[in-house]
Amino acid sequence: MTGLIVEEEPVDMSVGEAVQAKPARRSLRPVFFSITLMMVLALLFGVPWWTLTTSAAQWPSPVVAVGTVLIVAALLAFPVLMYLGHGRRMDWAARSGDTMLGVIWVLFVWAILGNVLRLGLSVAGVADPLRSRVVALSVLGVSAVLVVWGYYEAMRVPRVRRVQVTIPRLGRGLDGLRVVLLTDTHYGPIDRARWSARVTEAVNELSPDIVCHTGDIADGTVAQRREQAAPLGDIRAKLARTYVTGNHEYFGEAQGWLDHMQRLGWEPLHNRHLIVQRGGDQLVLAGVDDATAAHSGLPAHRADLDTALAGADPKLPVLLLAHQPKQIDAAVAAGVDLQISGHTHGGQIWPFNFLVRIDQPVVQGLSRHGARTQLYTSRGTGFWGPPLRVFAPSEITEITLRAV
Repeated sequence: MTGLIVEEEPVDMSVGEAVQAKPARRSLRPVFFSITLMMVLALLFGVPWWTLTTSAAQWPSPVVAVGTVLIVAALLAFPVLMYLGHGRRMDWAARSGDTMLGVIWVLFVWAILGNVLRLGLSVAGVADPLRSRVVALSVLGVSAVLVVWGYYEAMRVPRVRRVQVTIPRLGRGLDGLRVVLLTDTHYGPIDRARWSARVTEAVNELSPDIVCHTGDIADGTVAQRREQAAPLGDIRAKLARTYVTGNHEYFGEAQGWLDHMQRLGWEPLHNRHLIVQRGGDQLVLAGVDDATAAHSGLPAHRADLDTALAGADPKLPVLLLAHQPKQIDAAVAAGVDLQISGHTHGGQIWPFNFLVRIDQPVVQGLSRHGARTQLYTSRGTGFWGPPLRVFAPSEITEITLRAV
């Protein structure tokens, strides 16, 4: 502070006295992280390898050798590809690493289930090598089918999922208001500009009153993903097009995406609200930043529902855009009528939905929280990472609001 002088008393060190600094304690966290990572990779790749090539199956030696070489090569290449792809932002490496992650996850899950089948066959009296061969071929066959089907599900234009939500405070003039929800488009290493254009066509065919995008628009900067996001500028809505940030924007350039969406004609609800009106009745359309925004270091980026609702008439119904379902607690406290979110992808690749449920109150669908507040959680419009969706289909959501 200007004009403030701090005087320190001199330290008297007598002759012969010495001050010995304590050696800095090295954190063991990196060591534990490395060990944990190696154990996870060993299981992820090792379980499928053992299930497919176990000696009990008595496969010919060349089959075992080829299978082992493929698994080991994938194990060694995987961390390198993920580092180059997501650390150094090399799209070719991200595509390869993400695809490998999806394939090995499917193999891992069904290898575990295959070994349950092994126990059943054992009880039924089926002996090796037939038992182990049946398990290995079943795991390989089911995994291959799911990977092909999951890729198709991820890359197709999402089906429209129609939901009706009754809001007691909604005025009669707003009864039947149609809100289309897009979320988690995740424009990224795989060029999906044509897919984005087809999504826009599907949305426009619904002739929505309001279109909302609840974040995770892209993985990367505006400059990297501009072409893929461009069709969003052609989306039409009768009353409003609104957007809030997701957690992935804060891995890239959140403010850049807010500014770009505004240039495309969307209303960024950066902790703010607007009022939409129809038939003489009004609805507060509010939005908050993602729950991770406060840790981004960006000025004024945080989830601030009080600021978002400041000045709004408390008697009006509120539709809130918030990327993560777990932001529902603040919505309940504020008396929000309906929160719409994404983030979970519905688990994307089964059974990952059970892990998502540990972090989020809801994985997908409509749920009620408290006396007034409802939450709709979308399974997402796109995908992140592995270009697979297994038992968790993507969606374009058409939410019809109903008055009592």
